[in-house]
Amino acid sequence: MNQYKLHDVLESMRLPNGAYVASTSDDYNYVWIRDVCYTVMPYLTSKCSRYEKAYHSLLTLLRKYEWKLDIHTKQKPVYLHEYIHSRYSKDLEEIPVEWGHAQNDAIGILLFGIGQGIQVGKPILRDKVDYRIVQKLVDYLECLEYWKNPDNGMWEENVEIHASSVGACVAGLKAVKTLVDVPQQLIHKGERTLDRLLPAESATKEVDLSLLSLIYPLRVVSRSTAIKILDRVTERLERERGILRYEGDQYYNDGSEAEWCFGFPWLGLCYGQIGQVDKMNEYWEKTMSITPENGKIPELFIGGTDIPNKNTPLAWSVSMTYQLLERMAQSEENVS
Repeated sequence: MNQYKLHDVLESMRLPNGAYVASTSDDYNYVWIRDVCYTVMPYLTSKCSRYEKAYHSLLTLLRKYEWKLDIHTKQKPVYLHEYIHSRYSKDLEEIPVEWGHAQNDAIGILLFGIGQGIQVGKPILRDKVDYRIVQKLVDYLECLEYWKNPDNGMWEENVEIHASSVGACVAGLKAVKTLVDVPQQLIHKGERTLDRLLPAESATKEVDLSLLSLIYPLRVVSRSTAIKILDRVTERLERERGILRYEGDQYYNDGSEAEWCFGFPWLGLCYGQIGQVDKMNEYWEKTMSITPENGKIPELFIGGTDIPNKNTPLAWSVSMTYQLLERMAQSEENVS
């Protein structure tokens, strides 16, 4: 597998406005804020403009719905549709169907990605309006009281306080605190919630694939906590063709839980993050064992089968593999 093939697959999901659809399937032919942020991570330090153009598309989207931010920087949303939506049409319009839009991690990863881009010199914020939007996103998280706000989480399901959501907000607030006004106490409140929840994801989920985000890319947990999370995920969620999201997951469950393809490269990236190169290599091999020659990596294999679901390719899966491929190449250069 080479990066050019993976790049071409990602290009097939890139829209003229700079955003990406989650997949080319009918189910996922939409723009998710979170998925876009994860999809463009391979381009953070590249000379191309794909990274900043993706964030420009998201900031343009938020300008359109700035009126919603104006309301909910002052009063908490009550109904799910009042939250900043997690999913949009390819034209970046809200979709008027019921959905689990309370996804604080999506706002957190958006802020994190903006801060990361600025740090490496990407022209993410175009003008004072973009800065104003970023400030309102910070104020929105404060109004939500994100540190104790039950949300739908990364998997858009049951409403509870998720460590992955709180951690994304903590990382996002830290990433933009030199760009806009972020009260230090706003960060501390999230950190205290993480201290209470970790290494569990929530009151109902002791182990969850989403916790890997706190290690990579967000880097908001200590090495010792990262190791606890990794041990739990690999011991309880790892399967032959991927990683379960959590025990008892009913999505594409055909007698057993679905095995998610991006779990293998994500674990590789996490092990690389904490310096365990042998484990990173191990998960690279596992990633390659489920990666098709054409680079069109699925979302998952249907539980109990070797059949991928129709969300193939999944941009997030391709992006994670792309990032691990680059990390492997850097590791080999360092050795040589």
